[in-house]
Amino acid sequence: MQSKLFRNFAIIAHVDHGKSTLADRFLEITKTIAKDKLKEQFLDQNPISRERGITIKLAPVRMEYQLDDQSYILNLIDTPGHMDFTYEVSRTLAACEGAILLVDATKGVQAQTLAHFNAAKKENLTVIPAINKIDSSFANIENTERQISEMFGFKKEELYYVSARTGEGVENLLKEAIKKIPPPKADISQPLRALIFDAAYNEHRGVIIFVKLVNGKVTKGEKIEFLQEKNNSDVLEVGFFAPDLRKKEELIAGEIGYIVTGLKDIRKTRVGDTITINNLKLKSQDLKVLPLSGYQVPKPMVFFGMYPKASSDYVRLREALNKLSLNDSSFSFSNEHSLFLGNGFRVGFLGLLHAEIVKDRLAQELGVEPLLTLPQVEYKSENGQLFEPFMELSIFVPSQFVGAVMNVAQASRGKTTSVEYHEANAILKFDMPYSAFIRGLASKLKSATSGYASLDYNIMGYKPANLEKLEAHINGTPIDVLTEMVYSDEKVHAANEKTKKLKENLERQQFRQIIQAKVGSQILAREEIPPFRKDVLAKMSGGDRTRKDKLLEAQKKGKSKLINVSKVQISQKALLNLVSEEF
Repeated sequence: MQSKLFRNFAIIAHVDHGKSTLADRFLEITKTIAKDKLKEQFLDQNPISRERGITIKLAPVRMEYQLDDQSYILNLIDTPGHMDFTYEVSRTLAACEGAILLVDATKGVQAQTLAHFNAAKKENLTVIPAINKIDSSFANIENTERQISEMFGFKKEELYYVSARTGEGVENLLKEAIKKIPPPKADISQPLRALIFDAAYNEHRGVIIFVKLVNGKVTKGEKIEFLQEKNNSDVLEVGFFAPDLRKKEELIAGEIGYIVTGLKDIRKTRVGDTITINNLKLKSQDLKVLPLSGYQVPKPMVFFGMYPKASSDYVRLREALNKLSLNDSSFSFSNEHSLFLGNGFRVGFLGLLHAEIVKDRLAQELGVEPLLTLPQVEYKSENGQLFEPFMELSIFVPSQFVGAVMNVAQASRGKTTSVEYHEANAILKFDMPYSAFIRGLASKLKSATSGYASLDYNIMGYKPANLEKLEAHINGTPIDVLTEMVYSDEKVHAANEKTKKLKENLERQQFRQIIQAKVGSQILAREEIPPFRKDVLAKMSGGDRTRKDKLLEAQKKGKSKLINVSKVQISQKALLNLVSEEF
């Protein structure tokens, strides 16, 4: 098969605009999956993805289609739409020559539509715009046409109209994708160069790498070299995605497929790396193979303490994290210890949704239900100055909510950099601390705009921040899992909120509990929980007032000593409530 008959493309869109449903129709039209076996969101094999109705993992599939008496090989990669998984889209686009930009006719252009379009253009991909859900009674096709034309520069005659649900217009869109998306630039005569765009671990077969071949070919039995990781591996099997793994004799330039390496550690491969044939003869001829330009490696941005709810489950949690990390290199973890929760882990995620999904996967797939402590971002320190990560935040919203969005953004320390109006909508951009997300920015914006705001962001780097460490103390003992960084001008408010929550959740004891929120040695807020009062006079049948006063005074002195010698005790239930309220 010649590379000119290959078409490698993705479907990109904002979350819930119908990418996976459109992929279903392509699978049906090309007869890749029998209609009686084609269940909804077929490429989303992850049960959590199905449960939430969003794609959280890229999914490649190979299809064949006959057009004008020519058989074409179509490699489609379905992509996520949520901003936490932008790195998955970057993986996809690096392996494609074209993309279908899907826009929901009932919602119009949204933040991730813009972000994914810009990413596709940056990769010089051919973009085909398509309006979806044209069969819906809520569709506003004219408005969507205007938005696409104004924001992306497409003419009306360049647009395609489909209903991914019913299949209307889908086959025509597929034909146009074949005609308009160029074949990959590939040269089979050159030494092997292939880009790794994903990897998975199979406990029986080892690491399986997903590759896009740019030059050369690869067959079973050869030895490959990872140019950036400086590792070697045998090729145990090659093949393509149907979407299950389907082995074949060889992969050639222009194809998308997989290579079974047999490696037992997925960390020996890196997404974005380039592989070539480890050939002594080739090296002796001094034919240097240069790495391909990859894309940005995902970097964890939100960190949680993750602990087992029972100390006996620590080993199970560690094993579960190890197992999950074999197929999700986008989160990281290291050992951590808490005075109140014992041994656990510090885990880094791409965002809050990513953290929720990993937590759900641990519970549903591996039977471990961990406790996540307060979310934190990663700060840097230089010469005594703290620096925090900043983002360029884009908010797409109907024009009537511009004022409300500005109020929320400014309250979250956002600085307005631009406001653009497009018909009835506006795009606002802000420079803002990334920590705004862990302080509830998304929910505040949704509330202020009646759910109409859609968001996207890019990390800009680090800027100086006036931050201080706020600690919660009970009877002088710091509660380490409730420590957080707060802005200096917000520390008093944060301290009052923290002590009130502690008072609401802590159980009364036989001794008085003094709750304090402190920055350094400065006490910013204080609450107190009185002790249970035992009725020491209950057994007295008589006696004068003096005797009763002596008993009460003795009780008071005994409780005073108890405060000094007793250890702070926080029930598991109270701690769970405190942490879950914060998260």
